[in-house]
Amino acid sequence: MSSANLIKMANQIAAYFANEPDQEQAVLSVRNHMQMFWTPAMRQELLAWHRDEQGAELHPLVQKAVGEAGWEA
Repeated sequence: MSSANLIKMANQIAAYFANEPDQEQAVLSVRNHMQMFWTPAMRQELLAWHRDEQGAELHPLVQKAVGEAGWEA
């Protein structure tokens, strides 16, 4: 899958959880969703892209979810 598609999907997930009043919970929800429903290859590709590009195109919730300890690529 292309990085552009992964970024789009990740941002859509973040947009869904963006209205969560507790931002820590929103980050956790984004991370949990991606760990439950994305394949390891998808997570690895997004993580590699995030490391190379500094995640500039990612929603802030995705940036935090990918950047936190406990992210399983």
